Amino acid sequence: MAKTILITGASSGIGEASARVLAQRGHRVFLGARRTERLEALTAEITAAGGTAAHRRLDVTDAADVHAFTAAARAEYGSVDVVVNNAGVMPLSPIDALKVDEWDRMIDVNVRGVLHGIAAALPIMREQGGGQFVNVASVGGLVVSPTAAVYCATKFAVRAISEGLRQESDGSIRVSVVSPGVAESELAETITDESAREAMRDYRSVSIPASAVGESIAFAIEQPRSVDVSEIVVRPAASPL
Repeated sequence: MAKTILITGASSGIGEASARVLAQRGHRVFLGARRTERLEALTAEITAAGGTAAHRRLDVTDAADVHAFTAAARAEYGSVDVVVNNAGVMPLSPIDALKVDEWDRMIDVNVRGVLHGIAAALPIMREQGGGQFVNVASVGGLVVSPTAAVYCATKFAVRAISEGLRQESDGSIRVSVVSPGVAESELAETITDESAREAMRDYRSVSIPASAVGESIAFAIEQPRSVDVSEIVVRPAASPL
């Protein structure tokens, strides 16, 4: 059954790849990100291939903008069946580098962005009688590594928020966490600390395609309504973490 699926951070990486995967499987995708030129190109590509897609500029750190994005998706397709809270940033650095602005940015995007997505869509899903959140965390939400303390903290938070929402649901709202290991994306490009950047080059020498994460998201979405795939970890087979 085709669903209306909202994807944040859809202009690149996991969000972009997931949009392609889900559209190819017959779902209606509504894409959000700040880089509208990329959204336009992706929407045109999906539509040309016979899929159903639309987009709107989105800043997940702005609660009002997330509400407007969600309302626009509902107006376009008539429902909000799934929200994939994917937008994220990863400017790693040692804590003693004191990059406070970068800490704040990670908290705003990675944590508040997820909360804003939930706040905007949950009342609609309650009204509809059901829905699903797929929150993209990370293996960094399972273990902590040097230079990644704040990033990992945000991803631990995503898992905690998701589990709390799942426990509070009466079963009509499904909640899935997808935690990727190293996947092809632009996340590492946000690292400004040179030591962390160099370490990440080595760590990312083995990766999986972003589409593999998209397939995991599709798996969680396409289970029967009575089945909640609570958590998926997907990573390179050769990854040590």
